[in-house]
Amino acid sequence: LAGWLTEAGLASGLWVQRTSVPGVAQRTGATTYYLEFLPRTGDVRPVMALHPAPGRVDVLVATELLEAMRMVQAGFVTPDRTTLIASTHRAYTVDEKSAMADGRLDPEPMIAACKSFSAKALIRDISKVAQANNCHLNSVVMGVLAGSGALPLGEEACRAAIQSGKRASEANLRGFDAGLALVREADTIPDLK
Repeated sequence: LAGWLTEAGLASGLWVQRTSVPGVAQRTGATTYYLEFLPRTGDVRPVMALHPAPGRVDVLVATELLEAMRMVQAGFVTPDRTTLIASTHRAYTVDEKSAMADGRLDPEPMIAACKSFSAKALIRDISKVAQANNCHLNSVVMGVLAGSGALPLGEEACRAAIQSGKRASEANLRGFDAGLALVREADTIPDLK
């Protein structure tokens, strides 16, 4: 996904910077990818950050609900700025799995918090959409990002980036289209705020 976004940004004539920070928690943690896009104006090269700063994130994508909640808690999602795209899919924590009874966290308060702390939120089971379309989750996310208008990337630049990978591009394009459809469907459903 980070590679596709980088390619689409460059093809759109933007300055693009991409960094990643591998997670180091018990399941190796989530790797955080950070991308910046800026329009090219004149000959001045911008100075871009190497990592996100709380309160300064325009778009945040989380492919697991608790990861989205962690980003909200860390201050990366703000109601004046951030478009949050999150999947309700869960990878259960050790505490949830080792509880004597049903130790799973209730997703509804997490979803409510994610919505209340974001300027705009699309929270759906993106993993289920990927499975239904027999494609990788990242391709669905790419379609959601392109369809949301949250980034200065056109659909065609995104399609070209996906096709340039050549591996599973047919399945990835199918996922991209499913992501676009998910955004269009969300526009008719009240919980895309």
